[in-house]
Amino acid sequence: MAKIITCNTNGIRAAARKGFFDWLAKQDADVVCIQETKAQVHQLEDPIFHPEGYHCTYNDAIKPGYSGTAVYSRVEPRKVTTALGWEPLDGEGRYIQADYDRFSVISLYLPSGSSSDEAQQKKYRFMDRFYDHLRTLRRKRREFVICADWNICHKQIDLKNWRSNQKNSGFLPEERAWLDRVYEELGYIDSFRLVNQQPDEYTWWSNRGQAWAKNVGWRLDYQMITPGLRNRVVSADIYRDERFSDHAPHTMVFDWDIDP
Repeated sequence: MAKIITCNTNGIRAAARKGFFDWLAKQDADVVCIQETKAQVHQLEDPIFHPEGYHCTYNDAIKPGYSGTAVYSRVEPRKVTTALGWEPLDGEGRYIQADYDRFSVISLYLPSGSSSDEAQQKKYRFMDRFYDHLRTLRRKRREFVICADWNICHKQIDLKNWRSNQKNSGFLPEERAWLDRVYEELGYIDSFRLVNQQPDEYTWWSNRGQAWAKNVGWRLDYQMITPGLRNRVVSADIYRDERFSDHAPHTMVFDWDIDP
């Protein structure tokens, strides 16, 4: 079995202070993918950021306190990739790929477009480039799990107030159509929805008002898989008993052994 956790920590040092690593130590995960570390590697020398029993890779952004990804793996990967040769993916530390035998796990942080029209255009450009990369991955003779804060809700079921958000970044028709293409043209699968079709299953809540308490959220964090893993999905979980970030940790279990 392979237990994989993904979480946007919205600042890994802040999440640590809120108990994230205490919780993680009890999860017995095989791979942990983190987005928005918001820290430079030299700021993460404390042992808490290098959990015992894991091989840890951080990919920070050039800009301090911004973006960044991480992967913790119990099995040492054969290869780790942190750059694809294009911006803003490389300079903002938005990507880590850990390769094992016949299997890869990716931690991805897709840009948000909510702050301005310029940010939304940057998001669209990133999506176009990353679509090409997703197509390239499908040509590989291996299976992929892409753990990401996609910053997009796909269907109406994926956010509480979908009617009032149809013109807002994260639920724009163009963004949702992009996910349609990823699923329908490239064959990727939203692993969570294979085993959980229930409404009100969210991974992000605004810090405004009572969004968390009232579960007025968005499901922005997916573990997207290649078709060979479709029948390997065992279970899915979104952890809400504690709050380490404005995002919740999302766990998937696969009937697959991660071999070095």
